[in-house]
Amino acid sequence: MFRLQGSKVLAVDMTGDAVKAKNGSMVAYDGQMAFKKMSGGGEGLRGMVTRRLTGEQMTVMEVRGQGTCWFADRASEINLVDLQGDKLYVESSNLLATDAGLRTGTSFTGLRGASQGNGLFTTTVEGHGRAAITSDGPAVVLRVSPQFPLTVDPGAYVAHQGNVRQSLQSGVTFRTLMGEGGGEAFQIRFEGDGLVYVQPSERNTIAGDV
Repeated sequence: MFRLQGSKVLAVDMTGDAVKAKNGSMVAYDGQMAFKKMSGGGEGLRGMVTRRLTGEQMTVMEVRGQGTCWFADRASEINLVDLQGDKLYVESSNLLATDAGLRTGTSFTGLRGASQGNGLFTTTVEGHGRAAITSDGPAVVLRVSPQFPLTVDPGAYVAHQGNVRQSLQSGVTFRTLMGEGGGEAFQIRFEGDGLVYVQPSERNTIAGDV
């Protein structure tokens, strides 16, 4: 159902089924398609609409029909994630599309979200199916194991899945070493067994000033 055309365009082939995607991300389609805006959240998507402390809203659309629909988001790289009953935690701004059968909600992240300036909640996707997430540059998938915990800069974090615990810890970032940071810097520490998706570019955060 989901396939990439290049690295920045998602093609979804549909035969009467549906896909949920970030509103405004459709760039082309062929065949017969019906579009439905889901501004009220609905079906577990409320968290994607109201999760940010600033009140910023993210609307979702459902696309159903026969044919192919193409999606993209500001020329970001697109990464496909297969879920086999497990749960994916992803920043809402990085979630491009999901199979209609996947359940989407929110999870409390505490200070990690505050350090990123993204609020206190992150989006969750769970069930059996495929999701498409975006990243600023090709995402790198890093393994977390009990023997090898992982520490990530909040600005580079995109998503994670598996039996992973996360905590916020103070530390020194490269920006602090170069004199570009201010205050005390924070990092995210992951422990357990799972995968963490990071991007080779850091979004603007307030992590260095918390």
